[in-house]
Amino acid sequence: MRHLVFLLLLSSVCFFALSEVVGNNFKECKEFFLDTAPPDFTPPAGVSVKPICQCIWDDNDKKMYLYATLYSTTWKIPVYSAYVFYESKSIGRCDPWYIEPQLDGDSEPCMRPKGYGSNIGTNQAVNSDYEKSGYDKGHLYPVLHTDNHLSMLATSTLTNAAPQNPDFNRKTWLEHERAVTEDLESCDEAAYVVTGVVPDTKTIPNKKVTVSKYYWRATCCLKNNQYTGKGYYGPDNNGKVEESTIKDLQDKLNGFYQIQKIQIFPRIPPLNKPAKIAKTTYTCN
Repeated sequence: MRHLVFLLLLSSVCFFALSEVVGNNFKECKEFFLDTAPPDFTPPAGVSVKPICQCIWDDNDKKMYLYATLYSTTWKIPVYSAYVFYESKSIGRCDPWYIEPQLDGDSEPCMRPKGYGSNIGTNQAVNSDYEKSGYDKGHLYPVLHTDNHLSMLATSTLTNAAPQNPDFNRKTWLEHERAVTEDLESCDEAAYVVTGVVPDTKTIPNKKVTVSKYYWRATCCLKNNQYTGKGYYGPDNNGKVEESTIKDLQDKLNGFYQIQKIQIFPRIPPLNKPAKIAKTTYTCN
């Protein structure tokens, strides 16, 4: 990772089917970032990234936006997915993995099943890339954190997944997702979450899709008139997920990415409290 030099400024407080490439911004889905402020990301030279508003057509042919993803068409994995956590519900899981036609030049703005379009796979991963690879498709926005059927379906897009060690994905990271669910359900209102991937220097056997070296997550929510933030990353040296402060997570990411500065929650929106009180209640940093 020493050759990677990039700046990740997550410009929302609590930060950091089917999808729509939206140029250089998230103008159609800024509601998934607290204070409608999406992250700023400057990739290293030669690495292309695309902001995606993840969307799905509902039964009335209405386009529904469900979360946001910054996707690398070079690494063929997401940089991060950002979403709003509401009280999760028991949603039956279905894994009809989708792709994004628009990433490969198709006019369709939302994701479609495998095989849709003529050049699919040029700028993104497809199901066949994972076959016999030894890796799981690891969700960034997990089914466990959804609260409705459409959101559940929308998580199963390959732009929301990266190659993940099966044992870590099915055990340790799953346990972490459950613990985060319990923690965020105690928030006074909806919480804002971003989950990211640190790319490895290797690819899966097809030499196309970059393996995830680390997964990380940042959460923030309002509890008792106080913004509370937590950071997580894994696997650590013992194959576990480590919980940390946001500052410590930023320090870890500085080392992983070999950059000078990452500021995950640079801007805190004002609380509906007197300024004197509000200044003592910001802890998401």
